[in-house]
Amino acid sequence: MLPDLRSQAARRTPAETLAHLQSFALDLRFSAGIWYFSPAASRFHDKYGPDRSIEERLEIAATLAPHGLGGLEAHYPNEINEGNADLWRSFCQDTGIRLITVIPLLFYDRAFEFGSLSNPDERVRRTAIERTMAAFALNRELDTEFAVVWPGIDGYENGFGMDFADARHRFAEGLAEAIDEVPGVRVAFEPKPYEPRGRILFGTTPEGVLLGRMVESMLGHAENRRLLGEGHALCCMNPEVGHVLMGYEDLAYAFSWPLSEARLAHTHWNSQPLGNYDQDLGIGTISPELVEGLLYTLKLHGYRGWFGIDINPERTPVDVAIRNSMDALRAANDRIESLDHESIMVAHAQPERCRGWLEGYLTRARASRPDRLPPWPRLAPRGPA
Repeated sequence: MLPDLRSQAARRTPAETLAHLQSFALDLRFSAGIWYFSPAASRFHDKYGPDRSIEERLEIAATLAPHGLGGLEAHYPNEINEGNADLWRSFCQDTGIRLITVIPLLFYDRAFEFGSLSNPDERVRRTAIERTMAAFALNRELDTEFAVVWPGIDGYENGFGMDFADARHRFAEGLAEAIDEVPGVRVAFEPKPYEPRGRILFGTTPEGVLLGRMVESMLGHAENRRLLGEGHALCCMNPEVGHVLMGYEDLAYAFSWPLSEARLAHTHWNSQPLGNYDQDLGIGTISPELVEGLLYTLKLHGYRGWFGIDINPERTPVDVAIRNSMDALRAANDRIESLDHESIMVAHAQPERCRGWLEGYLTRARASRPDRLPPWPRLAPRGPA
């Protein structure tokens, strides 16, 4: 069943917003990508652990269910396919862990050297479209919530003379064709500004919003048109913390774009310095205050989706790394839940009389011994003149 995201875009009065902040709490449902349960290849060093089969990875995932892991994500056809779908079904039934997305693998194959859905060679592009259709069909068969799409190999290095508009159109049109072939399956598009390509198409959060509008304008299947007519978005987003920071975007502001259009189908979490290569560090390792700000924005919009842990634990056992990341999100969420929402709203609405208040308040909210700091006043709304 298609999750209803429409409430994400709700506009509220100040009184309604305060009531929402005081009554709504994020439900931290955690998912993880099965790909990093086995060590990844690197250009610069050997793998630091043995390769693991899908069965071995699922065994590890099962041990994390008591700690809060509730969902898994997998690529088609290398991690999940028609041949091992029964293995996944049995795993889900036995553990209670859901398969929440089947992701078409559109970036790894040699055939996709010059792009997948945007490839100028129609034979290669057709291969990518058919793989996307097959992945969408498996999503429908296994009753997942969405299909993540990441265009990692659709891009360029040398922009001289390239018809960018045509490349974007080919990508959007191919994605729309696949959605119409398997109607009712929601896409969660994941932007990334660069790596492995020098530049990736639709690489920033606002470009992901634009892609959603482009794709939906191309849809023609009656079921898809019906869902769109009811206000459901079908080409939604799965922003990743690391990718957003690679593009020097602010986390809370960037995620507010798909939220304001009811397009936030899923979220991917990790840590990342601004810019740099894609590090996929554990959640909260760098700039934990950004995690808090993003969680507060998700709370403000009433986000009810999953919190996908997308890390690359090269030097830490994967089960330990996932538990650490889940705990980091839990701790950050506890901090934002304990905040004085009414005073924060006053500081937002009346900045001219609250200069510096929020900074001082957050310093105390994050302090392990706030009693050692001078007391800080609450803010009362200014009455009528």
